[in-house]
Amino acid sequence: MTETLTLLGLESSCDDTAAAVVRQQAEAPAEVLASIVFGQTELHRAFGGVVPEIAARAHAEKLDICVADALAEAGVTLADLDAIAVTAGPGLIGGVMSGVMCAKGIAAATGLPLVGVNHLAGHALTPRLTDGIAYPYLMLLVSGGHCQFLIARGPEDFTRLGGTIDDAPGEAFDKTARLLGLPQPGGPSVQAEAERGDPMRFRFPRPLLDRQDCNFSFSGLKTALLRMRDQITAEKSGLTLQDRADLCAGFQTAVADVLAKKTQRALQIYLEENPSEPVLAVAGGVAANSAIRAQLETVCAENNTRFVAPPLHLCTDNAAMIAYAGLERFKAGARDGMDLAARPRWPLDQSSPAMLGSGRKGAKA
Repeated sequence: MTETLTLLGLESSCDDTAAAVVRQQAEAPAEVLASIVFGQTELHRAFGGVVPEIAARAHAEKLDICVADALAEAGVTLADLDAIAVTAGPGLIGGVMSGVMCAKGIAAATGLPLVGVNHLAGHALTPRLTDGIAYPYLMLLVSGGHCQFLIARGPEDFTRLGGTIDDAPGEAFDKTARLLGLPQPGGPSVQAEAERGDPMRFRFPRPLLDRQDCNFSFSGLKTALLRMRDQITAEKSGLTLQDRADLCAGFQTAVADVLAKKTQRALQIYLEENPSEPVLAVAGGVAANSAIRAQLETVCAENNTRFVAPPLHLCTDNAAMIAYAGLERFKAGARDGMDLAARPRWPLDQSSPAMLGSGRKGAKA
């Protein structure tokens, strides 16, 4: 490739409305010219979680503003773009549809090519955008809705080694925050409490560590915290602030321990491929947790493997990752038509059996 490519990316799969502009010249590192994210935390705060209908309406109201802001920040116009990349799934279907329809409108008006992007591929390819790592690398995608190990061999070539059989870690953090009366999103709230708590006071289970595979389970961990909370409340007629901090610290340590142990097993499988420069990359919202990062860094050091984690603002949902993933697909010749469909379910590794069941709309993960 000798030309310069500039892509606009749109992301609206959950509760963040985002637009970004990414440019790459020849084989030089890609550059994020602009990344705009409109969050919806305040809209959903009273409900203790994301309300799909509210999220979809907010996306429809904000997407055009987000695009205009991204183009202005990047100093480009629609005429300077080479293609439009958009999250086509998986995610909350109303939000995904909002983004896809916006992208189709821009493509129809400008004649620009349209590139549909798997939201999970956006996260999985982010370390290539930020650190320029080479294929193949081991990816731990750990977020509010997903948790899985992937060997990434290309922009559309992923092998899943394992994943969650129930809740994702981010979901477990959110539920823990609700159980303890902490604000949403739960990840930052639980981490802040855990930093002043005693992780050894309460011993929580480490699910599935007796199984020699790369799968996770976090639902039982959340239930264990609920029972411990109720036991303390019954004994003391309530929770003290220190009780709450200690519960958060114990919970967070259990999650980190499980992720670290399973990462050790996934690394063993990945290293059998004898990559010339072994890399473990982690992305997704939960990757912002400092305690989890610290444990993963230790595992990598013990296995002579480079640890890569994108900047925190690129770990959570954003459109820069979608623009870059679209750029990689575009360079490989991928183009989508006006029949591009919004998909609530879209596993990256479509050759592996579904872990969370399947229905008329396809495998969940």
